[in-house]
Amino acid sequence: MTKFILIRHALTDAVGKRLSGRTPGIHLNPEGFEQAHNLAQRLTALPVAAIYSSPLERAVETAIPIAESLHLQNVPCNDFNEIDFGEWTNRIVEDIKDQPLFQQFNSFRSCTRIPGGELMSEAQCRIISGIENLRLQHQQQTVAIVSHADLIKAAIAWYAGIHLDMFHRIEISPASISVIELYDETARILVVNNTGDIAI
Repeated sequence: MTKFILIRHALTDAVGKRLSGRTPGIHLNPEGFEQAHNLAQRLTALPVAAIYSSPLERAVETAIPIAESLHLQNVPCNDFNEIDFGEWTNRIVEDIKDQPLFQQFNSFRSCTRIPGGELMSEAQCRIISGIENLRLQHQQQTVAIVSHADLIKAAIAWYAGIHLDMFHRIEISPASISVIELYDETARILVVNNTGDIAI
């Protein structure tokens, strides 16, 4: 068994306003840095053996305080990168919310390709492949992964057997923790979107 702690990066000024995607230079805001340090305190007592993150600044800035508190080295990994939003990258959500393709993307997420970007199913395969590779490397250990809301939703949906077109029913807040145990024959989802004290 391998236990995975899936962590959404902490708050940025763009959360809920822009599709930051893979735009470089999106950093945590002051509240986000405070959230990251609170995460580090919450996870200090847990037996985390390794920590990996998306390579984007906001994920790395969330991971570093956790890694330091656990005396670990954060390892950036492209498998946990944000979905490629293509032509929508860094667009203001309010400006595109009425576009038919954007509405289709949100109602038929499994099969609507972002213009110039990824299918959600491709992003889901990417994060699941990354998690499964780590499961083989970290048998009988606990691993932390700092990633992005849609990627974490996609991972939870995969292991819960939830169709991608319904994954909006899963809420993943900034600086939240979700926990999945993976076995050779099954998976157990222990925690989803925890933003307070956690005992795992």
